[in-house]
Amino acid sequence: MENPVPKVAAIHDLSGYGRGSLTTVIEVLSTMGIQPCPLPTAILSTHTGGFNNYKFIDLTEQLPEYIDHWESLNIKFDAIYSGFLGSIDQIDIVSDFVKRFKYKDQYIIIDPVLGDNGNTYDTFDQKMIESMKKLIRKADLITPNITEAKFLLDKVNKNIDSDKQAKKWLEELSSFGPEMVVITSVPGFKTNQKTSVLAYHKKDGRFWKVNCDYIPANFPGTGDLFTSIMVGSLLTGDSLPMAIDRAVQFISMAVRTTHGYDFPEREGVLLERILDNLKLPVNGKSYEF
Repeated sequence: MENPVPKVAAIHDLSGYGRGSLTTVIEVLSTMGIQPCPLPTAILSTHTGGFNNYKFIDLTEQLPEYIDHWESLNIKFDAIYSGFLGSIDQIDIVSDFVKRFKYKDQYIIIDPVLGDNGNTYDTFDQKMIESMKKLIRKADLITPNITEAKFLLDKVNKNIDSDKQAKKWLEELSSFGPEMVVITSVPGFKTNQKTSVLAYHKKDGRFWKVNCDYIPANFPGTGDLFTSIMVGSLLTGDSLPMAIDRAVQFISMAVRTTHGYDFPEREGVLLERILDNLKLPVNGKSYEF
C-alpha cells in the first residue's frame, strides 16, 4: 500500500535546547502532515546562537552504519532535506546519501548553511564553501540567505541593488544545477524598512519576489523554519511562490508574536504559540511576479 503520509529524510544537527535545526524541522513537518525521518549529524546541548560553552557531540563516524541500515530497509523518501553540515566529510556523506536514495519524483532540498550577516560561521573556510558548491549541484531547490549567496557566487563585497541584478544572481545560482533557487534576507533596494525573498524557477523561467517588513529583532533558527515550511508546502502541493508566501507570512507572524514579549532572542521564536497556523490557508497575495 502506498504511504499516505510523505516522508522526508531530514539531515540536520539536534540541539537539546533552543529552537532550530531538527527541533524545528520535526515540529514543522509533523504539523504539516509529513513524516520527518531524522538523520542527526551532531548533538548539541544548546544551539550556537547566543549560548556559550555548549556541549557538541560529532556523529560523523556513526552516520555510515545508520545510513546503511536505512538502505537495507529499502526506504523511499519523498524528499531529502539537509541543513547545517559541520565538515567536508559530512558534505560528502550527504552527497553519497542523495546518490543512494534518489529516485523519480523526489525533491532534493539543500539549505547551504555557511554564515549570516556578511560573515561565515566559525567552522567554515573556503574549502567548505567549495564543497558546498559541489553539493548544491545535486539539489532541486536551494535556500541560501543573502550572505550565503554571496559566498557561493564569490561576490562577498557586492550587493543586490536592482531587480535586474537580482535576476542575474538567481540565474547564476541555478546554473550550478538547482531547478529552483530562493534567496532570503535580501535588503530592500530603496528602503531599509523592507527585506525581500527572491526566487527563480528555471523550468518556466519565472522570477518571484516577496517583500517583508523589517522588524528590529534577530531570532536564531528562522532560516531552518523558513526552509522547513518550504519543504512541507511543496510536498503538499503548493507552487513555488505560494510556498514562499506561506513561509514568509508564518515567520513574520512568529517574529511579531515573539517580539511582543519580554523574551530572550537567543531562544528563538515562540514557535509553539503559533504552530497550528501552518494548517490555515495561505493569503497568497504577497508575491510579485
